[in-house]
Amino acid sequence: MPQPLPPETAPARPVRPRRAGRTIAVLTVLVLLAAGGGWWWKRHHDAQAAASAVPGAVPGPGMSQGPGGIGGPGARRFVGNQAQPVSVARVQRRDVKVLLQAIGTVTAQNTAVVRTKVDGELQAIRFREGDLVKAGALLAQIDPRSYQSALDQAAGGLARDQAQLKNAQIDLQRYQDLQAQDSIAKQQVDTQAALVRQLQGTVQVDQALVDAARLNLSYTKVTAPISGRLGLRQADLGNVVHAADTNGIVTITQTQPINVLFSIPEASLSQIAAKLRAGQTLPVEAWDRDRRNKLATGQVNFIDNAIDTTTGTIKLKAVFANADGALFPNQFTNVVLQTDTLHGTLAVPGAAVQRGTQGTYVYAVGEDGKVAVRKITLGPVENDWTSVQGELHAGEQVVTDGADRLRDGAQVQVIAANAAAAADAMPANNRGRGGMAQLPPEVREKLRTMSPEDRRAYIQKLREQQGGAAGAAGATPGAAPAAPAAPAAGAATPAPAPAAPAAR
Repeated sequence: MPQPLPPETAPARPVRPRRAGRTIAVLTVLVLLAAGGGWWWKRHHDAQAAASAVPGAVPGPGMSQGPGGIGGPGARRFVGNQAQPVSVARVQRRDVKVLLQAIGTVTAQNTAVVRTKVDGELQAIRFREGDLVKAGALLAQIDPRSYQSALDQAAGGLARDQAQLKNAQIDLQRYQDLQAQDSIAKQQVDTQAALVRQLQGTVQVDQALVDAARLNLSYTKVTAPISGRLGLRQADLGNVVHAADTNGIVTITQTQPINVLFSIPEASLSQIAAKLRAGQTLPVEAWDRDRRNKLATGQVNFIDNAIDTTTGTIKLKAVFANADGALFPNQFTNVVLQTDTLHGTLAVPGAAVQRGTQGTYVYAVGEDGKVAVRKITLGPVENDWTSVQGELHAGEQVVTDGADRLRDGAQVQVIAANAAAAADAMPANNRGRGGMAQLPPEVREKLRTMSPEDRRAYIQKLREQQGGAAGAAGATPGAAPAAPAAPAAGAATPAPAPAAPAAR
Protein backbone atom coordinates (compact mmCIF):
# COMPACT_ATOMS: atom_id res chain seq x y z
CA MET A 1 0.00 0.00 0.00
CA PRO A 2 1.61 3.26 -1.04
CA GLN A 3 2.40 5.84 1.68
CA PRO A 4 0.54 9.20 1.53
CA LEU A 5 2.57 12.15 0.54
CA PRO A 6 3.22 14.80 3.21
CA PRO A 7 1.42 18.15 2.65
CA GLU A 8 3.28 20.83 0.87
CA THR A 9 4.57 23.67 2.99
CA ALA A 10 4.68 27.26 1.79
CA PRO A 11 8.15 28.65 1.30
CA ALA A 12 9.32 31.04 4.07
CA ARG A 13 8.93 34.81 3.22
CA PRO A 14 12.19 36.70 3.19
CA VAL A 15 12.61 39.25 6.03
CA ARG A 16 12.79 42.88 4.73
CA PRO A 17 15.61 45.00 6.12
CA ARG A 18 14.56 48.01 8.40
CA ARG A 19 14.56 51.41 6.89
CA ALA A 20 17.18 52.97 9.09
CA GLY A 21 17.38 56.10 6.97
CA ARG A 22 13.68 57.00 7.58
CA THR A 23 14.04 56.67 11.34
CA ILE A 24 17.08 58.90 11.38
CA ALA A 25 15.19 61.56 9.41
CA VAL A 26 12.25 61.54 11.86
CA LEU A 27 14.58 61.88 14.82
CA THR A 28 16.38 64.75 13.14
CA VAL A 29 13.08 66.63 12.61
CA LEU A 30 12.10 66.13 16.25
CA VAL A 31 15.44 67.46 17.44
CA LEU A 32 15.12 70.52 15.22
CA LEU A 33 11.58 71.19 16.49
CA ALA A 34 12.74 70.94 20.07
CA ALA A 35 15.62 73.32 19.41
CA GLY A 36 13.30 75.79 17.66
CA GLY A 37 10.82 75.67 20.55
CA GLY A 38 13.57 76.38 23.03
CA TRP A 39 14.82 79.30 20.96
CA TRP A 40 11.27 80.72 20.66
CA TRP A 41 10.65 80.45 24.41
CA LYS A 42 13.97 82.11 25.24
CA ARG A 43 13.35 84.97 22.83
CA HIS A 44 9.89 85.76 24.19
CA HIS A 45 11.06 85.28 27.76
CA ASP A 46 13.73 87.94 27.15
CA ALA A 47 11.11 90.26 25.62
CA GLN A 48 8.89 89.78 28.66
CA ALA A 49 11.76 90.54 31.00
CA ALA A 50 12.57 93.71 29.06
CA ALA A 51 8.94 94.82 29.16
CA SER A 52 8.69 94.23 32.90
CA ALA A 53 11.41 96.84 33.38
CA VAL A 54 8.98 99.60 32.32
CA PRO A 55 7.40 101.23 35.42
CA GLY A 56 3.70 100.47 35.70
CA ALA A 57 3.61 97.90 32.85
CA VAL A 58 2.26 94.41 33.46
CA PRO A 59 2.63 91.59 30.88
CA GLY A 60 -0.65 90.86 29.16
CA PRO A 61 -1.84 88.13 26.82
CA GLY A 62 0.37 87.53 23.82
CA MET A 63 3.41 89.09 25.59
CA SER A 64 1.98 92.62 25.08
CA GLN A 65 1.93 95.06 27.92
CA GLY A 66 -1.45 95.79 29.47
CA PRO A 67 -2.53 98.55 31.86
CA GLY A 68 -0.73 97.96 35.08
CA GLY A 69 -0.63 101.35 36.70
CA ILE A 70 0.15 104.90 35.79
CA GLY A 71 1.67 104.90 32.32
CA GLY A 72 0.46 101.33 31.82
CA PRO A 73 -1.98 101.81 28.97
CA GLY A 74 0.61 103.55 26.84
CA ALA A 75 3.14 100.75 27.35
CA ARG A 76 1.05 98.39 25.29
CA ARG A 77 1.85 100.01 21.94
CA PHE A 78 4.82 102.24 22.72
CA VAL A 79 7.48 101.72 20.08
CA GLY A 80 11.04 102.54 21.04
CA ASN A 81 11.99 106.21 20.88
CA GLN A 82 9.55 106.92 18.07
CA ALA A 83 7.79 110.27 18.67
CA GLN A 84 4.06 109.68 18.87
CA PRO A 85 1.62 112.13 17.23
CA VAL A 86 -0.85 113.51 19.76
CA SER A 87 -3.49 116.20 20.09
CA VAL A 88 -3.34 118.51 23.06
CA ALA A 89 -5.42 121.09 24.92
CA ARG A 90 -4.50 123.66 27.52
CA VAL A 91 -5.47 123.48 31.18
CA GLN A 92 -7.87 126.34 31.85
CA ARG A 93 -9.39 128.14 34.78
CA ARG A 94 -13.13 128.07 34.25
CA ASP A 95 -16.40 128.46 36.06
CA VAL A 96 -17.73 124.90 36.33
CA LYS A 97 -21.32 124.27 37.33
CA VAL A 98 -22.02 121.61 39.96
CA LEU A 99 -24.76 119.56 38.35
CA LEU A 100 -27.04 116.88 39.75
CA GLN A 101 -28.72 114.57 37.25
CA ALA A 102 -32.02 112.77 37.77
CA ILE A 103 -34.94 111.24 35.89
CA GLY A 104 -38.14 113.26 35.87
CA THR A 105 -41.77 113.01 34.82
CA VAL A 106 -43.72 115.94 33.43
CA THR A 107 -47.00 116.71 35.21
CA ALA A 108 -49.65 119.24 34.26
CA GLN A 109 -50.17 122.29 36.45
CA ASN A 110 -53.91 121.48 36.50
CA THR A 111 -56.07 118.81 34.87
CA ALA A 112 -59.85 119.02 34.45
CA VAL A 113 -62.33 116.55 32.98
CA VAL A 114 -65.09 118.57 31.33
CA ARG A 115 -68.43 116.99 32.28
CA THR A 116 -71.92 118.27 31.66
CA LYS A 117 -73.87 119.42 34.71
CA VAL A 118 -77.23 118.60 33.14
CA ASP A 119 -78.47 115.73 31.02
CA GLY A 120 -79.42 116.18 27.41
CA GLU A 121 -78.62 115.73 23.76
CA LEU A 122 -75.26 117.09 22.59
CA GLN A 123 -76.48 119.62 20.07
CA ALA A 124 -73.20 121.31 19.04
CA ILE A 125 -69.43 120.90 19.57
CA ARG A 126 -67.49 124.15 19.52
CA PHE A 127 -63.89 122.91 19.83
CA ARG A 128 -61.23 120.95 18.00
CA GLU A 129 -59.06 118.35 19.63
CA GLY A 130 -55.67 119.73 20.65
CA ASP A 131 -56.76 123.35 20.74
CA LEU A 132 -55.47 125.75 23.37
CA VAL A 133 -58.46 127.33 25.13
CA LYS A 134 -59.00 129.99 27.76
CA ALA A 135 -61.08 129.50 30.87
CA GLY A 136 -64.75 130.21 30.10
CA ALA A 137 -64.52 129.41 26.39
CA LEU A 138 -67.62 127.69 24.95
CA LEU A 139 -66.92 124.03 24.20
CA ALA A 140 -70.32 122.39 23.57
CA GLN A 141 -74.07 123.06 23.52
CA ILE A 142 -76.75 120.79 24.99
CA ASP A 143 -80.35 121.01 23.78
CA PRO A 144 -81.76 123.84 25.96
CA ARG A 145 -85.49 123.61 25.13
CA SER A 146 -86.61 121.55 28.11
CA TYR A 147 -84.61 123.75 30.48
CA GLN A 148 -86.01 126.90 28.91
CA SER A 149 -89.53 125.56 29.50
CA ALA A 150 -88.74 124.83 33.13
CA LEU A 151 -87.49 128.39 33.54
CA ASP A 152 -90.64 129.83 31.97
CA GLN A 153 -92.83 127.71 34.25
CA ALA A 154 -90.96 128.83 37.35
CA ALA A 155 -91.16 132.43 36.24
CA GLY A 156 -94.96 132.13 35.77
CA GLY A 157 -95.43 130.76 39.26
CA LEU A 158 -93.33 133.58 40.65
CA ALA A 159 -95.45 136.21 38.86
CA ARG A 160 -98.69 134.66 40.16
CA ASP A 161 -97.55 134.55 43.75
CA GLN A 162 -96.14 138.05 43.55
CA ALA A 163 -99.60 139.31 42.44
CA GLN A 164 -101.29 137.53 45.32
CA LEU A 165 -98.75 138.98 47.73
CA LYS A 166 -99.40 142.47 46.39
CA ASN A 167 -103.15 142.10 46.88
CA ALA A 168 -102.70 140.74 50.40
CA GLN A 169 -100.47 143.65 51.31
CA ILE A 170 -103.12 146.15 50.09
CA ASP A 171 -105.83 144.42 52.14
CA LEU A 172 -103.60 144.45 55.18
CA GLN A 173 -103.15 148.19 54.83
CA ARG A 174 -106.94 148.71 54.65
CA TYR A 175 -107.52 146.55 57.72
CA GLN A 176 -104.95 148.47 59.65
CA ASP A 177 -106.67 151.77 58.74
CA LEU A 178 -110.07 150.43 59.85
CA GLN A 179 -108.60 149.13 63.08
CA ALA A 180 -107.31 152.60 63.79
CA GLN A 181 -110.93 153.81 63.51
CA ASP A 182 -111.99 150.87 65.71
CA SER A 183 -114.15 149.59 62.87
CA ILE A 184 -112.88 145.95 62.71
CA ALA A 185 -111.58 143.44 65.18
CA LYS A 186 -107.85 143.10 65.81
CA GLN A 187 -108.05 139.36 64.99
CA GLN A 188 -108.97 140.08 61.38
CA VAL A 189 -105.97 142.36 61.03
CA ASP A 190 -103.61 139.72 62.46
CA THR A 191 -105.01 137.08 60.09
CA GLN A 192 -104.37 139.31 57.09
CA ALA A 193 -100.82 140.03 58.28
CA ALA A 194 -100.13 136.29 58.52
CA LEU A 195 -101.41 135.78 54.97
CA VAL A 196 -99.02 138.45 53.73
CA ARG A 197 -96.06 136.76 55.38
CA GLN A 198 -97.13 133.41 53.91
CA LEU A 199 -97.28 134.83 50.42
CA GLN A 200 -93.88 136.46 50.92
CA GLY A 201 -92.41 133.01 51.66
CA THR A 202 -94.11 131.60 48.59
CA VAL A 203 -92.60 134.32 46.43
CA GLN A 204 -89.12 133.53 47.82
CA VAL A 205 -89.59 129.86 46.92
CA ASP A 206 -90.73 130.81 43.47
CA GLN A 207 -87.69 133.06 43.06
CA ALA A 208 -85.37 130.18 44.01
CA LEU A 209 -87.08 127.95 41.46
CA VAL A 210 -86.57 130.58 38.81
CA ASP A 211 -82.88 130.91 39.73
CA ALA A 212 -82.39 127.12 39.61
CA ALA A 213 -84.11 126.87 36.25
CA ARG A 214 -82.02 129.73 34.88
CA LEU A 215 -78.84 128.04 36.19
CA ASN A 216 -79.75 124.71 34.57
CA LEU A 217 -80.39 126.54 31.35
CA SER A 218 -76.92 128.10 31.53
CA TYR A 219 -75.44 124.65 32.08
CA THR A 220 -76.58 123.66 28.60
CA LYS A 221 -73.61 125.74 27.41
CA VAL A 222 -70.52 123.70 28.36
CA THR A 223 -67.52 125.98 28.99
CA ALA A 224 -63.84 125.39 29.82
CA PRO A 225 -63.22 125.42 33.58
CA ILE A 226 -59.49 126.17 33.17
CA SER A 227 -57.11 127.34 30.49
CA GLY A 228 -55.07 124.67 28.76
CA ARG A 229 -54.81 122.20 25.92
CA LEU A 230 -57.77 120.03 24.92
CA GLY A 231 -57.43 116.28 24.61
CA LEU A 232 -59.45 113.72 22.66
CA ARG A 233 -63.21 114.22 22.35
CA GLN A 234 -65.07 111.63 24.41
CA ALA A 235 -68.61 112.27 23.12
CA ASP A 236 -69.96 112.66 19.62
CA LEU A 237 -72.52 115.05 18.26
CA GLY A 238 -76.10 113.86 18.87
CA ASN A 239 -75.27 111.66 21.86
CA VAL A 240 -77.24 112.04 25.06
CA VAL A 241 -74.76 113.00 27.74
CA HIS A 242 -75.23 112.77 31.49
CA ALA A 243 -73.71 114.54 34.42
CA ALA A 244 -72.65 111.16 35.83
CA ASP A 245 -70.58 110.16 32.78
CA THR A 246 -67.06 109.17 33.89
CA ASN A 247 -65.14 110.30 30.83
CA GLY A 248 -67.06 113.51 30.30
CA ILE A 249 -66.81 115.32 26.99
CA VAL A 250 -63.11 116.22 26.90
CA THR A 251 -60.08 116.66 29.20
CA ILE A 252 -58.13 119.90 29.59
CA THR A 253 -54.53 119.96 30.82
CA GLN A 254 -52.86 123.19 31.84
CA THR A 255 -49.36 123.09 30.34
CA GLN A 256 -48.30 126.72 30.65
CA PRO A 257 -46.73 126.66 33.17
CA ILE A 258 -45.98 122.97 33.63
CA ASN A 259 -44.23 120.92 36.32
CA VAL A 260 -41.55 118.22 36.38
CA LEU A 261 -41.31 115.83 39.32
CA PHE A 262 -37.96 114.15 40.05
CA SER A 263 -36.09 112.59 42.98
CA ILE A 264 -32.66 113.35 44.39
CA PRO A 265 -30.53 111.50 46.98
CA GLU A 266 -31.19 112.57 50.53
CA ALA A 267 -27.47 113.43 50.86
CA SER A 268 -28.05 116.43 48.58
CA LEU A 269 -31.16 117.62 50.41
CA SER A 270 -29.50 119.84 53.01
CA GLN A 271 -27.62 121.90 50.42
CA ILE A 272 -30.68 122.39 48.23
CA ALA A 273 -33.00 123.18 51.13
CA ALA A 274 -30.56 125.74 52.51
CA LYS A 275 -30.39 127.56 49.18
CA LEU A 276 -34.18 127.64 48.85
CA ARG A 277 -34.58 128.96 52.40
CA ALA A 278 -32.08 131.69 51.55
CA GLY A 279 -34.23 132.70 48.58
CA GLN A 280 -31.75 131.53 45.95
CA THR A 281 -32.91 130.23 42.59
CA LEU A 282 -31.97 126.68 41.66
CA PRO A 283 -32.09 126.39 37.84
CA VAL A 284 -33.25 123.12 36.32
CA GLU A 285 -32.88 121.92 32.73
CA ALA A 286 -35.11 119.32 31.11
CA TRP A 287 -33.47 117.20 28.38
CA ASP A 288 -34.91 114.58 26.07
CA ARG A 289 -34.50 110.84 26.51
CA ASP A 290 -31.21 110.72 24.56
CA ARG A 291 -29.75 113.77 26.34
CA ARG A 292 -29.20 115.46 22.98
CA ASN A 293 -31.75 118.28 23.01
CA LYS A 294 -32.55 120.65 25.85
CA LEU A 295 -36.31 120.99 26.05
CA ALA A 296 -36.82 123.73 28.62
CA THR A 297 -35.31 125.62 31.54
CA GLY A 298 -37.08 126.18 34.85
CA GLN A 299 -36.44 126.32 38.58
CA VAL A 300 -37.15 124.31 41.72
CA ASN A 301 -40.22 125.52 43.60
CA PHE A 302 -41.14 122.64 45.91
CA ILE A 303 -39.51 120.00 48.15
CA ASP A 304 -41.59 117.11 49.45
CA ASN A 305 -42.22 116.85 53.19
CA ALA A 306 -40.82 113.33 53.65
CA ILE A 307 -37.97 111.12 52.43
CA ASP A 308 -38.80 107.82 50.78
CA THR A 309 -37.13 105.30 53.08
CA THR A 310 -37.26 102.59 50.41
CA THR A 311 -35.07 104.46 47.94
CA GLY A 312 -33.39 107.03 50.18
CA THR A 313 -34.56 109.85 47.93
CA ILE A 314 -36.86 112.85 48.20
CA LYS A 315 -39.12 114.35 45.55
CA LEU A 316 -38.65 117.82 44.12
CA LYS A 317 -40.87 119.76 41.76
CA ALA A 318 -39.61 122.23 39.20
CA VAL A 319 -41.83 124.65 37.29
CA PHE A 320 -41.28 125.54 33.61
CA ALA A 321 -42.92 128.34 31.64
CA ASN A 322 -43.21 125.99 28.63
CA ALA A 323 -44.11 128.86 26.31
CA ASP A 324 -43.18 126.80 23.23
CA GLY A 325 -45.11 123.73 24.41
CA ALA A 326 -42.05 121.45 24.34
CA LEU A 327 -43.12 119.58 27.48
CA PHE A 328 -46.17 117.32 27.63
CA PRO A 329 -47.83 115.72 30.67
CA ASN A 330 -46.43 112.27 31.58
CA GLN A 331 -43.38 112.86 29.36
CA PHE A 332 -40.07 111.26 30.39
CA THR A 333 -37.23 113.74 30.82
CA ASN A 334 -33.63 113.82 31.99
CA VAL A 335 -33.32 116.51 34.64
CA VAL A 336 -30.12 118.48 35.28
CA LEU A 337 -30.21 120.49 38.51
CA GLN A 338 -27.53 123.11 39.12
CA THR A 339 -26.72 123.16 42.83
CA ASP A 340 -23.61 125.37 42.81
CA THR A 341 -20.87 126.94 40.66
CA LEU A 342 -17.12 126.53 41.15
CA HIS A 343 -15.52 129.81 40.11
CA GLY A 344 -12.02 129.84 38.58
CA THR A 345 -11.31 126.14 39.08
CA LEU A 346 -8.76 124.20 37.01
CA ALA A 347 -10.44 122.23 34.24
CA VAL A 348 -9.30 119.86 31.49
CA PRO A 349 -11.19 118.24 28.61
CA GLY A 350 -12.72 114.92 29.56
CA ALA A 351 -10.71 113.20 26.81
CA ALA A 352 -7.49 114.08 28.64
CA VAL A 353 -8.40 112.13 31.79
CA GLN A 354 -6.76 108.70 31.99
CA ARG A 355 -7.52 105.97 34.53
CA GLY A 356 -5.27 103.31 36.00
CA THR A 357 -4.97 101.08 39.03
CA GLN A 358 -3.36 103.91 40.98
CA GLY A 359 -6.07 106.47 40.17
CA THR A 360 -6.72 109.16 37.60
CA TYR A 361 -4.02 111.11 35.79
CA VAL A 362 -3.22 113.10 32.66
CA TYR A 363 -0.21 113.28 30.33
CA ALA A 364 1.27 116.78 30.46
CA VAL A 365 3.50 117.83 27.55
CA GLY A 366 6.73 119.53 28.59
CA GLU A 367 8.80 122.05 26.66
CA ASP A 368 11.22 119.27 25.70
CA GLY A 369 8.47 117.43 23.83
CA LYS A 370 8.16 114.69 26.45
CA VAL A 371 5.08 113.77 28.44
CA ALA A 372 4.91 113.45 32.20
CA VAL A 373 2.27 111.70 34.25
CA ARG A 374 0.36 114.06 36.56
CA LYS A 375 -1.94 112.61 39.19
CA ILE A 376 -5.27 114.42 39.54
CA THR A 377 -8.46 114.26 41.56
CA LEU A 378 -11.67 114.64 39.59
CA GLY A 379 -14.36 117.15 40.47
CA PRO A 380 -17.68 118.13 38.90
CA VAL A 381 -18.12 117.67 35.15
CA GLU A 382 -19.82 120.19 32.87
CA ASN A 383 -20.23 119.26 29.22
CA ASP A 384 -16.75 118.28 27.93
CA TRP A 385 -14.81 119.90 30.79
CA THR A 386 -13.86 118.25 34.07
CA SER A 387 -12.72 120.23 37.09
CA VAL A 388 -9.56 118.76 38.61
CA GLN A 389 -7.20 119.17 41.52
CA GLY A 390 -3.62 117.98 41.51
CA GLU A 391 -0.23 118.50 39.90
CA LEU A 392 -1.40 120.85 37.15
CA HIS A 393 -1.19 124.55 36.39
CA ALA A 394 -3.26 126.76 34.12
CA GLY A 395 -1.79 127.00 30.62
CA GLU A 396 -0.12 123.59 30.61
CA GLN A 397 -0.79 121.30 27.68
CA VAL A 398 -2.34 117.89 28.26
CA VAL A 399 -2.79 115.09 25.75
CA THR A 400 -6.38 114.65 24.57
CA ASP A 401 -5.86 112.18 21.72
CA GLY A 402 -3.17 109.52 21.33
CA ALA A 403 -2.65 108.78 25.03
CA ASP A 404 -3.05 105.05 24.42
CA ARG A 405 0.44 105.04 22.81
CA LEU A 406 2.24 106.86 25.61
CA ARG A 407 4.07 106.21 28.85
CA ASP A 408 5.77 108.50 31.33
CA GLY A 409 8.67 110.27 29.58
CA ALA A 410 7.60 109.34 26.06
CA GLN A 411 8.53 111.64 23.19
CA VAL A 412 5.56 113.16 21.36
CA GLN A 413 4.85 115.20 18.27
CA VAL A 414 2.00 117.67 18.76
CA ILE A 415 -0.54 117.69 15.96
CA ALA A 416 -3.41 119.92 17.08
CA ALA A 417 -7.00 118.87 16.46
CA ASN A 418 -7.97 122.12 14.75
CA ALA A 419 -6.36 124.99 12.91
CA ALA A 420 -6.45 127.38 15.87
CA ALA A 421 -4.88 124.79 18.13
CA ALA A 422 -2.36 123.96 15.41
CA ALA A 423 -1.16 127.55 15.32
CA ASP A 424 -1.03 127.57 19.11
CA ALA A 425 1.01 124.38 19.11
CA MET A 426 3.81 125.91 16.95
CA PRO A 427 7.00 126.83 18.81
CA ALA A 428 7.60 130.57 19.15
CA ASN A 429 9.42 131.95 16.07
CA ASN A 430 9.64 128.34 14.83
CA ARG A 431 12.50 127.66 17.22
CA GLY A 432 13.26 124.10 18.32
CA ARG A 433 12.43 120.77 16.82
CA GLY A 434 9.12 119.11 16.05
CA GLY A 435 5.64 120.53 16.23
CA MET A 436 3.83 121.90 13.21
CA ALA A 437 6.98 123.69 12.06
CA GLN A 438 8.65 120.28 11.65
CA LEU A 439 6.03 119.22 9.11
CA PRO A 440 6.33 120.08 5.40
CA PRO A 441 4.56 123.30 4.39
CA GLU A 442 2.03 121.48 2.25
CA VAL A 443 1.14 119.17 5.17
CA ARG A 444 0.71 122.13 7.53
CA GLU A 445 -1.58 123.87 5.06
CA LYS A 446 -3.52 120.65 4.56
CA LEU A 447 -4.08 120.31 8.31
CA ARG A 448 -5.33 123.88 8.55
CA THR A 449 -7.95 123.43 5.83
CA MET A 450 -9.20 119.99 6.89
CA SER A 451 -12.50 119.41 8.65
CA PRO A 452 -12.23 117.93 12.17
CA GLU A 453 -13.28 114.48 10.92
CA ASP A 454 -10.76 114.47 8.06
CA ARG A 455 -8.06 115.81 10.37
CA ARG A 456 -8.61 112.99 12.86
CA ALA A 457 -8.46 110.42 10.04
CA TYR A 458 -5.22 111.97 8.80
CA ILE A 459 -3.68 111.83 12.28
CA GLN A 460 -4.71 108.19 12.64
CA LYS A 461 -3.15 107.38 9.26
CA LEU A 462 0.08 109.10 10.31
CA ARG A 463 0.19 107.02 13.48
CA GLU A 464 -0.32 103.82 11.57
CA GLN A 465 2.48 104.72 9.18
CA GLN A 466 4.86 105.49 12.05
CA GLY A 467 3.85 102.35 13.90
CA GLY A 468 4.32 100.24 10.77
CA ALA A 469 7.75 101.71 10.10
CA ALA A 470 8.86 101.06 13.65
CA GLY A 471 7.48 97.51 13.53
CA ALA A 472 9.34 96.76 10.30
CA ALA A 473 12.53 98.13 11.80
CA GLY A 474 12.66 96.09 14.98
CA ALA A 475 9.29 95.14 16.48
CA THR A 476 8.76 91.50 17.49
CA PRO A 477 5.83 89.94 15.58
CA GLY A 478 2.78 89.58 17.85
CA ALA A 479 4.34 91.50 20.76
CA ALA A 480 5.32 95.15 20.73
CA PRO A 481 7.90 96.02 23.40
CA ALA A 482 6.63 98.32 26.12
CA ALA A 483 9.90 100.24 26.59
CA PRO A 484 12.90 101.14 24.45
CA ALA A 485 14.55 97.81 25.26
CA ALA A 486 17.35 96.30 23.21
CA PRO A 487 15.98 94.84 19.96
CA ALA A 488 16.31 91.20 19.05
CA ALA A 489 19.47 90.01 17.39
CA GLY A 490 19.69 91.08 13.81
CA ALA A 491 17.09 93.84 14.09
CA ALA A 492 17.94 97.43 13.39
CA THR A 493 17.43 100.03 16.08
CA PRO A 494 14.91 102.67 14.88
CA ALA A 495 16.17 106.21 14.93
CA PRO A 496 14.31 108.51 17.31
CA ALA A 497 11.96 110.96 15.64
CA PRO A 498 12.01 114.64 16.57
CA ALA A 499 9.41 115.67 19.14
CA ALA A 500 7.39 118.86 19.30
CA PRO A 501 7.80 120.89 22.48
CA ALA A 502 4.76 122.36 24.13
CA ALA A 503 3.82 125.86 23.08
CA ARG A 504 5.12 128.50 25.41
